[in-house]
Amino acid sequence: MTNHESGKVILVTGASSGIGALSVRALALAGHTVYAGIRQTTTRNTIAAADLTRYGTDHRADVHAVELDVTSQDSADAAVDRILAERGRLDVVVHNAGHMVLGAAEAFTTEQFADLYDVNVLGTQRVNRAALPKLREQGSGLLVWIGSSSTRGGCPPFLAPYFAAKAAMDALAVSYAAEVLPFGIDTAIVVPGAFTTGTNHFANADAPADVGRAEAYDQRHRPLMSDLGKRLAALIPSDADVTEVAEAVARLVAMQHGTRPLRTHIDPSRDGSEVVSAVADRLRADFFRRLGLDSLLTAGSSL
Repeated sequence: MTNHESGKVILVTGASSGIGALSVRALALAGHTVYAGIRQTTTRNTIAAADLTRYGTDHRADVHAVELDVTSQDSADAAVDRILAERGRLDVVVHNAGHMVLGAAEAFTTEQFADLYDVNVLGTQRVNRAALPKLREQGSGLLVWIGSSSTRGGCPPFLAPYFAAKAAMDALAVSYAAEVLPFGIDTAIVVPGAFTTGTNHFANADAPADVGRAEAYDQRHRPLMSDLGKRLAALIPSDADVTEVAEAVARLVAMQHGTRPLRTHIDPSRDGSEVVSAVADRLRADFFRRLGLDSLLTAGSSL
Protein backbone atom coordinates (compact mmCIF):
# COMPACT_ATOMS: atom_id res chain seq x y z
CA MET A 1 0.00 0.00 0.00
CA THR A 2 1.36 3.41 -0.90
CA ASN A 3 0.64 6.55 1.06
CA HIS A 4 -2.56 8.01 -0.35
CA GLU A 5 -3.37 11.71 -0.29
CA SER A 6 -5.48 11.15 2.83
CA GLY A 7 -2.73 9.13 4.53
CA LYS A 8 -0.31 10.68 6.98
CA VAL A 9 3.36 10.12 7.71
CA ILE A 10 3.67 9.01 11.31
CA LEU A 11 6.49 8.30 13.76
CA VAL A 12 5.75 6.07 16.76
CA THR A 13 8.42 5.89 19.46
CA GLY A 14 9.07 2.82 21.59
CA ALA A 15 7.51 0.63 18.92
CA SER A 16 9.29 -2.70 19.41
CA SER A 17 6.44 -4.17 21.46
CA GLY A 18 3.27 -3.45 23.43
CA ILE A 19 1.18 -0.37 22.75
CA GLY A 20 3.81 1.05 20.40
CA ALA A 21 3.90 -2.00 18.14
CA LEU A 22 0.10 -2.30 18.19
CA SER A 23 -0.29 1.39 17.31
CA VAL A 24 2.08 1.05 14.35
CA ARG A 25 -0.03 -1.76 12.96
CA ALA A 26 -3.39 -0.07 13.59
CA LEU A 27 -2.20 3.11 11.91
CA ALA A 28 -0.72 1.26 8.95
CA LEU A 29 -3.95 -0.67 8.38
CA ALA A 30 -5.76 2.69 8.36
CA GLY A 31 -3.71 3.67 5.30
CA HIS A 32 -0.91 5.72 6.83
CA THR A 33 2.83 5.53 6.29
CA VAL A 34 4.21 4.56 9.67
CA TYR A 35 7.77 4.58 10.97
CA ALA A 36 8.28 2.41 14.03
CA GLY A 37 10.94 3.95 16.24
CA ILE A 38 12.96 1.01 17.59
CA ARG A 39 16.36 1.10 19.25
CA GLN A 40 19.09 -1.42 18.44
CA THR A 41 17.33 -2.66 15.31
CA THR A 42 20.38 -4.67 14.24
CA THR A 43 21.11 -6.29 17.62
CA ARG A 44 18.70 -6.46 20.56
CA ASN A 45 15.56 -5.82 18.55
CA THR A 46 16.33 -7.54 15.26
CA ILE A 47 13.36 -9.86 15.74
CA ALA A 48 10.98 -6.94 16.31
CA ALA A 49 12.26 -5.20 13.18
CA ALA A 50 11.94 -8.40 11.14
CA ASP A 51 8.40 -8.99 12.45
CA LEU A 52 7.46 -5.48 11.35
CA THR A 53 8.85 -6.02 7.86
CA ARG A 54 6.96 -9.30 7.60
CA TYR A 55 3.77 -7.64 8.81
CA GLY A 56 4.11 -4.96 6.14
CA THR A 57 4.54 -7.57 3.44
CA ASP A 58 1.68 -9.77 4.64
CA HIS A 59 -0.78 -6.89 4.99
CA ARG A 60 0.57 -4.69 2.19
CA ALA A 61 1.06 -2.01 4.81
CA ASP A 62 3.45 0.93 4.53
CA VAL A 63 5.50 0.32 7.67
CA HIS A 64 9.21 0.84 8.30
CA ALA A 65 11.52 0.31 11.26
CA VAL A 66 13.67 3.34 12.00
CA GLU A 67 16.55 3.33 14.46
CA LEU A 68 15.52 5.54 17.37
CA ASP A 69 16.89 5.74 20.89
CA VAL A 70 14.96 8.50 22.66
CA THR A 71 17.79 8.96 25.18
CA SER A 72 19.98 10.36 22.38
CA GLN A 73 19.33 13.67 20.61
CA ASP A 74 21.54 12.56 17.72
CA SER A 75 19.41 9.43 17.32
CA ALA A 76 16.16 11.43 17.41
CA ASP A 77 17.50 13.91 14.85
CA ALA A 78 18.69 11.10 12.57
CA ALA A 79 15.34 9.29 12.72
CA VAL A 80 13.39 12.41 11.79
CA ASP A 81 15.92 13.34 9.09
CA ARG A 82 15.50 9.93 7.50
CA ILE A 83 11.72 10.25 7.44
CA LEU A 84 11.89 13.71 5.90
CA ALA A 85 14.43 12.55 3.31
CA GLU A 86 12.23 9.63 2.30
CA ARG A 87 8.78 11.25 2.56
CA GLY A 88 9.33 14.99 2.53
CA ARG A 89 7.02 15.51 5.48
CA LEU A 90 6.05 14.30 8.94
CA ASP A 91 2.47 14.68 10.14
CA VAL A 92 2.15 12.84 13.45
CA VAL A 93 4.45 11.95 16.33
CA VAL A 94 3.23 9.36 18.83
CA HIS A 95 5.17 9.60 22.09
CA ASN A 96 4.97 6.06 23.41
CA ALA A 97 8.52 5.17 24.52
CA GLY A 98 8.59 4.40 28.22
CA HIS A 99 9.87 2.05 30.87
CA MET A 100 8.45 0.86 34.19
CA VAL A 101 9.93 -0.12 37.55
CA LEU A 102 8.43 -2.00 40.47
CA GLY A 103 9.46 -1.67 44.10
CA ALA A 104 9.63 0.60 47.14
CA ALA A 105 10.41 4.20 46.20
CA GLU A 106 13.22 4.67 48.75
CA ALA A 107 15.09 1.65 47.43
CA PHE A 108 15.54 3.16 43.97
CA THR A 109 18.70 5.22 43.63
CA THR A 110 18.56 8.77 42.34
CA GLU A 111 20.38 7.51 39.24
CA GLN A 112 17.51 5.06 38.60
CA PHE A 113 15.00 7.88 38.95
CA ALA A 114 17.04 9.98 36.53
CA ASP A 115 17.27 7.14 34.00
CA LEU A 116 13.52 6.62 34.07
CA TYR A 117 12.90 10.34 33.70
CA ASP A 118 15.37 10.37 30.81
CA VAL A 119 13.33 7.82 28.86
CA ASN A 120 9.78 8.81 29.79
CA VAL A 121 10.11 12.60 29.83
CA LEU A 122 13.34 13.87 28.28
CA GLY A 123 12.86 11.39 25.44
CA THR A 124 9.71 13.22 24.37
CA GLN A 125 11.57 16.51 24.46
CA ARG A 126 14.35 15.19 22.24
CA VAL A 127 11.89 13.88 19.67
CA ASN A 128 9.88 17.11 19.78
CA ARG A 129 12.99 19.18 19.17
CA ALA A 130 13.79 16.99 16.19
CA ALA A 131 10.28 16.98 14.71
CA LEU A 132 8.61 20.27 15.59
CA PRO A 133 10.62 22.56 13.30
CA LYS A 134 9.20 20.63 10.31
CA LEU A 135 5.67 20.52 11.71
CA ARG A 136 5.77 24.26 12.39
CA GLU A 137 7.07 24.90 8.88
CA GLN A 138 4.21 22.83 7.44
CA GLY A 139 1.65 24.64 9.58
CA SER A 140 0.06 21.34 10.57
CA GLY A 141 0.66 18.26 12.67
CA LEU A 142 -0.37 16.21 15.67
CA LEU A 143 1.42 15.18 18.86
CA VAL A 144 -0.03 12.10 20.53
CA TRP A 145 1.20 11.39 24.05
CA ILE A 146 0.66 7.97 25.65
CA GLY A 147 0.15 8.80 29.31
CA SER A 148 -1.10 6.87 32.32
CA SER A 149 -4.30 6.91 34.36
CA SER A 150 -2.08 6.97 37.47
CA THR A 151 -1.45 10.68 36.86
CA ARG A 152 -4.94 11.58 38.08
CA GLY A 153 -6.60 8.31 39.06
CA GLY A 154 -5.97 5.51 41.49
CA CYS A 155 -2.24 5.42 42.14
CA PRO A 156 -1.10 2.18 43.82
CA PRO A 157 2.23 2.11 45.67
CA PHE A 158 5.48 0.48 44.54
CA LEU A 159 5.49 2.19 41.13
CA ALA A 160 6.54 5.66 42.27
CA PRO A 161 9.40 6.43 39.84
CA TYR A 162 7.30 5.40 36.83
CA PHE A 163 4.21 7.28 38.00
CA ALA A 164 6.27 10.40 38.78
CA ALA A 165 7.76 10.36 35.29
CA LYS A 166 4.35 9.86 33.65
CA ALA A 167 2.94 12.78 35.65
CA ALA A 168 5.83 14.97 34.47
CA MET A 169 5.21 13.91 30.87
CA ASP A 170 1.53 14.78 31.22
CA ALA A 171 2.38 18.27 32.49
CA LEU A 172 4.75 18.73 29.55
CA ALA A 173 2.09 17.62 27.08
CA VAL A 174 -0.45 20.07 28.47
CA SER A 175 1.98 22.98 28.15
CA TYR A 176 2.93 21.96 24.63
CA ALA A 177 -0.76 21.78 23.68
CA ALA A 178 -1.17 25.53 24.08
CA GLU A 179 2.23 26.53 22.71
CA VAL A 180 2.07 24.61 19.42
CA LEU A 181 -1.60 25.22 18.63
CA PRO A 182 -1.00 28.56 16.80
CA PHE A 183 1.25 26.63 14.40
CA GLY A 184 -1.65 24.37 13.42
CA ILE A 185 -0.41 21.50 15.58
CA ASP A 186 -2.91 19.52 17.66
CA THR A 187 -2.27 17.63 20.89
CA ALA A 188 -3.97 14.43 22.06
CA ILE A 189 -3.18 12.64 25.31
CA VAL A 190 -4.16 8.97 25.37
CA VAL A 191 -4.64 7.71 28.93
CA PRO A 192 -4.46 3.93 29.32
CA GLY A 193 -5.28 2.25 32.60
CA ALA A 194 -3.36 -0.69 34.01
CA PHE A 195 -3.30 -3.37 31.34
CA THR A 196 -1.57 -6.37 32.91
CA THR A 197 -1.53 -8.38 29.67
CA GLY A 198 -0.68 -7.46 26.10
CA THR A 199 2.37 -5.41 27.04
CA ASN A 200 5.78 -6.16 28.54
CA HIS A 201 5.54 -3.45 31.21
CA PHE A 202 5.33 -5.73 34.22
CA ALA A 203 7.51 -8.47 32.77
CA ASN A 204 10.35 -6.03 31.98
CA ALA A 205 9.99 -3.81 35.05
CA ASP A 206 13.28 -2.98 36.76
CA ALA A 207 13.81 -3.59 40.49
CA PRO A 208 15.40 -1.23 43.02
CA ALA A 209 19.19 -1.16 42.99
CA ASP A 210 19.47 -0.69 46.77
CA VAL A 211 18.83 -4.30 47.78
CA GLY A 212 19.15 -3.64 51.53
CA ARG A 213 16.45 -0.97 51.61
CA ALA A 214 14.29 -3.01 49.25
CA GLU A 215 14.48 -5.94 51.69
CA ALA A 216 13.41 -3.72 54.60
CA TYR A 217 10.24 -2.77 52.75
CA ASP A 218 9.75 -6.28 51.43
CA GLN A 219 9.61 -7.62 54.99
CA ARG A 220 6.66 -5.32 55.70
CA HIS A 221 4.95 -5.44 52.32
CA ARG A 222 5.90 -8.83 50.80
CA PRO A 223 2.30 -10.08 50.18
CA LEU A 224 1.20 -6.73 48.81
CA MET A 225 4.19 -6.27 46.50
CA SER A 226 4.24 -9.81 45.16
CA ASP A 227 0.50 -9.77 44.47
CA LEU A 228 0.21 -6.27 43.01
CA GLY A 229 -0.06 -7.51 39.43
CA LYS A 230 -2.73 -10.02 40.42
CA ARG A 231 -4.66 -7.38 42.37
CA LEU A 232 -4.66 -5.07 39.35
CA ALA A 233 -5.62 -7.90 37.01
CA ALA A 234 -8.60 -8.71 39.23
CA LEU A 235 -10.03 -5.25 38.55
CA ILE A 236 -9.88 -5.64 34.78
CA PRO A 237 -12.73 -7.27 32.85
CA SER A 238 -11.78 -10.52 31.13
CA ASP A 239 -12.54 -9.03 27.70
CA ALA A 240 -10.28 -5.98 28.16
CA ASP A 241 -7.84 -5.75 25.27
CA VAL A 242 -4.84 -3.43 25.09
CA THR A 243 -5.38 -3.13 21.32
CA GLU A 244 -8.16 -0.68 22.27
CA VAL A 245 -5.40 1.82 23.05
CA ALA A 246 -3.91 1.45 19.56
CA GLU A 247 -7.35 1.77 17.99
CA ALA A 248 -7.93 4.97 19.96
CA VAL A 249 -4.67 6.38 18.57
CA ALA A 250 -5.82 5.58 15.02
CA ARG A 251 -9.19 7.26 15.63
CA LEU A 252 -7.52 10.40 16.94
CA VAL A 253 -5.23 10.59 13.91
CA ALA A 254 -8.29 10.32 11.63
CA MET A 255 -10.08 13.27 13.27
CA GLN A 256 -10.02 16.79 11.87
CA HIS A 257 -7.73 19.44 13.32
CA GLY A 258 -9.32 21.28 16.23
CA THR A 259 -11.93 18.61 16.95
CA ARG A 260 -9.78 16.16 18.89
CA PRO A 261 -10.32 15.81 22.66
CA LEU A 262 -7.33 16.70 24.79
CA ARG A 263 -7.64 13.36 26.60
CA THR A 264 -8.91 9.95 25.58
CA HIS A 265 -9.21 7.41 28.39
CA ILE A 266 -9.02 3.65 27.90
CA ASP A 267 -9.21 2.36 31.44
CA PRO A 268 -10.95 -0.98 32.03
CA SER A 269 -10.09 -0.85 35.74
CA ARG A 270 -11.96 2.47 36.10
CA ASP A 271 -9.51 3.97 38.58
CA GLY A 272 -11.17 7.42 38.48
CA SER A 273 -8.73 9.21 36.20
CA GLU A 274 -11.43 10.17 33.73
CA VAL A 275 -13.50 11.86 36.44
CA VAL A 276 -10.62 13.88 37.88
CA SER A 277 -9.26 14.81 34.44
CA ALA A 278 -12.63 16.20 33.33
CA VAL A 279 -12.64 18.59 36.28
CA ALA A 280 -8.95 19.50 36.03
CA ASP A 281 -9.08 20.19 32.29
CA ARG A 282 -12.26 22.26 32.63
CA LEU A 283 -10.61 24.37 35.33
CA ARG A 284 -7.55 24.82 33.12
CA ALA A 285 -9.74 25.98 30.23
CA ASP A 286 -11.63 28.37 32.52
CA PHE A 287 -8.34 29.81 33.78
CA PHE A 288 -7.12 30.31 30.21
CA ARG A 289 -10.29 32.31 29.46
CA ARG A 290 -9.75 34.47 32.55
CA LEU A 291 -6.24 35.17 31.28
CA GLY A 292 -7.54 36.03 27.81
CA LEU A 293 -5.85 32.98 26.28
CA ASP A 294 -8.97 31.61 24.59
CA SER A 295 -7.13 31.36 21.27
CA LEU A 296 -4.93 28.64 22.77
CA LEU A 297 -7.89 26.34 23.45
CA THR A 298 -9.48 23.93 20.99
CA ALA A 299 -13.04 22.64 21.08
CA GLY A 300 -11.76 19.53 22.83
CA SER A 301 -9.65 21.28 25.49
CA SER A 302 -12.15 20.34 28.17
CA LEU A 303 -15.04 17.89 28.32
